[in-house]
Amino acid sequence: MAVQQAAGADPYFPEHGDSRYRVHRYELALDYRPGPNRLSGTARINAIAGRSPLAEFVLNLADFKIGRVRVDGRQPHYTHRGGRLRVRPAKPIRAGAAFTVEVHWSGNPRPVNSPWGGLGWEELEDGALVASQPIGAPSWYPCNDRPADKASYQISITTPSSYAVVAGGRLLTRTTKASTTTWVYEQSAPTSSYLVGLSIGKYQTVLLGDPGLGGVPQHGHIPAHLLGDFSRDFARQPQMMEVFQELFGPYPFDEYAVVVTEEELDVPVEAQGLSLFGANHVDGARGSERLVAHELAHQWFGNSVSIADWRHIWLNEGFAKYAEWLWSERSGGRTAQQLAAAAHRLLSTLPQDLRLADPGRKSMFDDRLYERGGLVLHAVRCALGDIAFFRMLRGWGQLNRNGTVTTKAFAGHVARFTSEPVDELFEAWVYGAALPPLPGAQTRAAV
Repeated sequence: MAVQQAAGADPYFPEHGDSRYRVHRYELALDYRPGPNRLSGTARINAIAGRSPLAEFVLNLADFKIGRVRVDGRQPHYTHRGGRLRVRPAKPIRAGAAFTVEVHWSGNPRPVNSPWGGLGWEELEDGALVASQPIGAPSWYPCNDRPADKASYQISITTPSSYAVVAGGRLLTRTTKASTTTWVYEQSAPTSSYLVGLSIGKYQTVLLGDPGLGGVPQHGHIPAHLLGDFSRDFARQPQMMEVFQELFGPYPFDEYAVVVTEEELDVPVEAQGLSLFGANHVDGARGSERLVAHELAHQWFGNSVSIADWRHIWLNEGFAKYAEWLWSERSGGRTAQQLAAAAHRLLSTLPQDLRLADPGRKSMFDDRLYERGGLVLHAVRCALGDIAFFRMLRGWGQLNRNGTVTTKAFAGHVARFTSEPVDELFEAWVYGAALPPLPGAQTRAAV
């Protein structure tokens, strides 16, 4: 499916992204020194103008020193204020024409401010990581920072040789010269800017399970002293991968990596082909296994199938929440019906003023959105029955692979798998605020 482009600015973050063009590919060459937290980089950005001539365009980039900007090899006029690099080419770019932007920048990367605190590049005690959802990507590279603008990436990072670099995608080369090592990663699948993941630290690398012929390579990157606990906590991830491929369709990327940092994180963070966990998520007792399932499920729902803008975030988080319940059901834990009942009891005690279809910027990461999003999927499952529901779920991932979607598109997709109208279900659960009754049908085990 061709990548769809959302029209106009994102209503939650109008200063992020420029809908007048789209990016086809980013090639980033970075040099990072952890001691002084110093980053310098060159970005080569291949883009395509939209339906109108492009007299100017905007890239999002935090407060770095700009060394050079070129458009198709020529020097443009540009300004850089408030996290926006506004570029005016020497002559307007024709409608539909391909063009190339080159940006050189340097400075001390730090998180960008947001209603949820700092986002993006985070300097650790010994290394760094990137956790960008939803608007942190400009903290370390220039980008068209909107989820619908998905591009391929090649990322080259040079660091002191004592550090390992992990990024989403396939490691192409690792070259050591004197005291530094350059790591080159390729992510060929279209990727939203906030999903470009990166971690720099001192890790041991382990293979999770045996992928076998045609299987999905899965690696863990862990501080040495956490290796024992990690091996128990993530032991069932290969089985989880098999179950999710059965339920959701083939894994959408080349491989999957998990990083555990030395430091604690409030929540794990998904990136394309990569998930980041804190040391607090590793206890040797599988205490965070539902989060392991949640982050893995995002590779299908959120990463491969991406939202057109942030109003539709429940399509990411509700699906990943329901994946937690499906994994519990399939691995001998509580059933999805039991977990749905628990979520419904919780929501019944909380304010009922959140609408999934457009929660508002303040509530886009509200716990109620996750739980109610999971309940939507359960309500659809009860309405369709297991056979139709899982056909619908697999079809959603496969038809929209590498694409972008909306709530309306999902409702239309569900309607194709039943002869009964689903308008009332979506009106109550997704567009309404009051909590509907718990879906009462007892569901059978997933097929």
